Amino acid sequence: MYRVIAVVLLAVALITPASAVAPPPAGGEFASLGGIQKWMYGYRGKPNPARVPAAVRALSQLGVLKDPENSAIYVGFIAGIIGGNPGKAEDLIGKMLPLTPQDQWVIVRAIAYSGHPAWKELMNTFVPRMPMRAVMSHEYVSGKLPTLDAMALETPKPTFFQGVKGYFNKPPPPLATLDRSPEMLDVLWGYYFATGAYKPVVRIVSMLPWSTDRDSVDKLTLGSTAKYTLANYAAREPDLLEMIKRMAPSQPKNVAPVLKDVIHAAETVNVAALHREQLAAVEELKRKGPGYKRDLSTWGQVGVGALAIGCVAAAALGQIEFGLPCVIGGSASSAALGFWEKQQ
Repeated sequence: MYRVIAVVLLAVALITPASAVAPPPAGGEFASLGGIQKWMYGYRGKPNPARVPAAVRALSQLGVLKDPENSAIYVGFIAGIIGGNPGKAEDLIGKMLPLTPQDQWVIVRAIAYSGHPAWKELMNTFVPRMPMRAVMSHEYVSGKLPTLDAMALETPKPTFFQGVKGYFNKPPPPLATLDRSPEMLDVLWGYYFATGAYKPVVRIVSMLPWSTDRDSVDKLTLGSTAKYTLANYAAREPDLLEMIKRMAPSQPKNVAPVLKDVIHAAETVNVAALHREQLAAVEELKRKGPGYKRDLSTWGQVGVGALAIGCVAAAALGQIEFGLPCVIGGSASSAALGFWEKQQ
């Protein structure tokens, strides 16, 4: 029955005239991607939820939201707006729509990641207006896809008996976890830009031990990127610096020394040292031989998924403007790949 409804809704969408989608912005700070990014980064200082729908429609008109790999920071920002304005959420989402069928996924995922106490009800309210993403909406509501709060840091190591059982049976598909979903670092930063909230920073801090990983290229890159961007923003934002300093005494042993390094780099405005640390760590993995070389040779096929994803990867490479990652948009993955290849 559900799939029949989805097909009917999709048919309705396909016959909806193109004029139903809002026209592109006519000038102003939302006329360019750079203008939108600058506004997003400064949003916490002067929050104005009423302007968010216009920014979302502008992103859609600029074609930014069509690429899921480089749109995660916008998903996080919209999620933060929805979660941070629970009483206004339904009205705000309604004004973000309609979007093109290709861009509707952003709203679906933002609702699921928002942490809104009634996010499932919001999803069910708006799925008739996003028919192309009806299946996606259903999988979030049913729990087949994880919300941001439900996503674990990493997959726990199987017990002996689980390993034996897996030997004789086909293992289930891997769960979505932060270490397997590097774009989530962008999502968390986007959520922070929208809210200044404690929660996304806690999740970013939890990634810091990966910056010392010596077995996984993916974890090392993601952890180093989390470390660099956290220090980079904290160096310029006193509120963020105070937040992570308050966190420091309660951190576990594997987090505390790395967070101490972040705080020191931010206080001394010496984030360039963390950039050099990244390069040194990559060089060390290079010297480990064939396993690493195989990983490196597949990066071009894997794309941004192995590179701590586009927007924040740009910040880690020092290509940052307005204080916001994502400044090179869809070219972030190729630029990052080219950077790492030059280090061989």
